[in-house]
Amino acid sequence: MASLKDTAEQLTTQLEDLVGQLRSELTNGSVDFEKLVTVADELSERADGLAETFSNVNDALMQRIQQTKGSSSGGGQSKRSGSQSESSKAGSRS
Repeated sequence: MASLKDTAEQLTTQLEDLVGQLRSELTNGSVDFEKLVTVADELSERADGLAETFSNVNDALMQRIQQTKGSSSGGGQSKRSGSQSESSKAGSRS
């Protein structure tokens, strides 16, 4: 599985390539506006995809943090009550 860093690097490289195509087309001399529109649309779609990817990663991480917080607060009480009942058992055995 690719790491987040690898994925981000690949996606940003693709964006940089598209920006280079736009720059080249604009400085070329004979500007092809249809090509500019096509490249700009593709650039926009890729940028939206990158934003969606980062948003999904953020949502997943925040959900995991909330789950961890929830289980640690609920789990902490269970552990304490479990320890108390075990020490009560040990005291009653004596």
